[in-house]
Amino acid sequence: MNGHGNGKVNDTVEEFHRSNSFKDLVIDTKKSAEHRQRGTSRTEDADESRSPALEAAYTSILRELGEDAGRQGLLRTPLRAAKAMQFLTKGYNETIEDILNNAIFDEDHDEMVIVKNIDVFSLCEHHLVPFFGKVHIGYIPNKKVVGLSKLARIVEIFSRRLQVQERLTKQIAVGISQALEPKGVAVVIEAAHMCMIMRGVQKMNSRTVTSTMLGVYLEDPKTREEFLALSKSA
Repeated sequence: MNGHGNGKVNDTVEEFHRSNSFKDLVIDTKKSAEHRQRGTSRTEDADESRSPALEAAYTSILRELGEDAGRQGLLRTPLRAAKAMQFLTKGYNETIEDILNNAIFDEDHDEMVIVKNIDVFSLCEHHLVPFFGKVHIGYIPNKKVVGLSKLARIVEIFSRRLQVQERLTKQIAVGISQALEPKGVAVVIEAAHMCMIMRGVQKMNSRTVTSTMLGVYLEDPKTREEFLALSKSA
C-alpha cells in the first residue's frame, strides 16, 4: 500500500472513530431482508465505494485488539480483509436469472435427478466465522431440466452471503423450484460450524443437518425416502 493510500485509509479511520459507529457499513435491514427473499443484487460499484470504509473498520478492529496496525505484517491486512469479506458475500451481487443464462431445456424426463456432495462454504451471520460441508439436491422435472452445473451455482449464490444453515437450505430449494417449476425439490445440507468448533462449546466432531422438501418430496414419503437413501449412498 503506497503512502497516498495509507493517508486515505487513515483519514477514513479517523472519521470512523469520530463517528464511533458502524452505521455507514450497515446494510439497511429492510433492503437486506429483500435481498435474502428475492435474490436481488448489490452492485459491484457499491462494493468498490464501500471498500475504504471496510478497510478503515478492519484497521480500527486491529487497533482495538491491541495490535499495531502499522507493523509490517499487518500493513495490508485491512485491505485484504475488506476484499476477502466482499468476495465471501459476493452472492448479494448475483441472481438466479443471471447464472441460469438460458440453461433450462425442454426434456421429456420425469424421473428423479440428484446432484450430491456439492461443496458449500458460508459465513455464520451470528459470529462471522465459516461453516462448510456438503449439499445434496434432488428434483423431479416437469418437462424441463437444467444444466447440472447450474445447481452448484445456485448453491454458490446463496452461500456467499451472511447465512444461517436453515435459511440457506430453504433458499436453495425455493430458488430451484421457482426457476424450474418441477414436481418437487429436495435439499439436504450437512455442515460443520466453526462457531461450535473453535469457540463456544468447542465440539470438534459436531455436524448440523438441515433439509427442505417441496412438492412430491414433501407429500410422498416413498419419494422422500428414495432421495434420502440415494443421497447417502456412496
